[in-house]
Amino acid sequence: MKIAILSRNPKLYSTSRLVEAAEKRGHEALVFDHLRCNVVADIGEPKMFYQGERITDIDAIIPRIGSSVTFYGSAIVRQFEMMNVFCANPSIAIVRSRDKLRSIQIFSRHNIGIPKTVFANHPKQADKLIHELGGTPVVIKLLEGTQGIGVVLAETKKAAQSVIEAFYGLNANILIQEFIKEAKAADIRAFVVDGKVVGAMKRQGAEGEFRSNLHRGGSSSVIKLSRAEKKTALEAAKVMGLRVAGVDMLQSERGPLILEVNSSPGLEGIEKATGKDIAGSIIDFVERGASEKVKVDKVGA
Repeated sequence: MKIAILSRNPKLYSTSRLVEAAEKRGHEALVFDHLRCNVVADIGEPKMFYQGERITDIDAIIPRIGSSVTFYGSAIVRQFEMMNVFCANPSIAIVRSRDKLRSIQIFSRHNIGIPKTVFANHPKQADKLIHELGGTPVVIKLLEGTQGIGVVLAETKKAAQSVIEAFYGLNANILIQEFIKEAKAADIRAFVVDGKVVGAMKRQGAEGEFRSNLHRGGSSSVIKLSRAEKKTALEAAKVMGLRVAGVDMLQSERGPLILEVNSSPGLEGIEKATGKDIAGSIIDFVERGASEKVKVDKVGA
């Protein structure tokens, strides 16, 4: 098989591990910078070009689309779908998961545990919004934030109002969520591949830091998920439509609460914490998916 990994940087840990795992299984692995891919739409013949060369013989792709280029990256994934190439994650699922508010609304609709969340468009409503969440402290998040950037813990009502007014003054879209004190600055990342949890780790925030992101100095350790945590992770990935996902959860007194479902989860933290070949699990899934797609296409023909 010829597998293309859509990534801006072939030297990144996740990208290089996917290449290594694919080649170990006898496949040809190519890394395409999706920002250098060009779409040509023609009647009955969708085309893709990379650095001026037409792409014609890719069996499967693994999207590693950064949040800052979601629009263009998802368009490239969609074009591969139009070309009948197997995609580890569908383009619509990538777009859906990148919209934090839309994700929260979907989880709520499907009765999946989430921190209580409010969204509004006027700073004068701040007092009522905070009251709706049960008072302070509250967590205020930029909708476009990643890796803990744009996430603020407001411990008093006055601080919350100041942060909310500042964000609104910048015309930023924000979510305001209840603070889950019992989580103790830790969360769980469950790595889901093809409807199975293939690895899980607990991430603990650095001293004095309420955010558990590894990029912000947090630490990770392997964890055995409870039945409820495993069920919640699988349901969250399923309703997002993601086949490969990093599901972030908080442990609360009322059960696991979903924070986010990541469509391009990093491999370094989870592989080092668990000692598992997560990249290999992804390639094995892509093998199965591409093979099944070929069989269906032949039957349909």
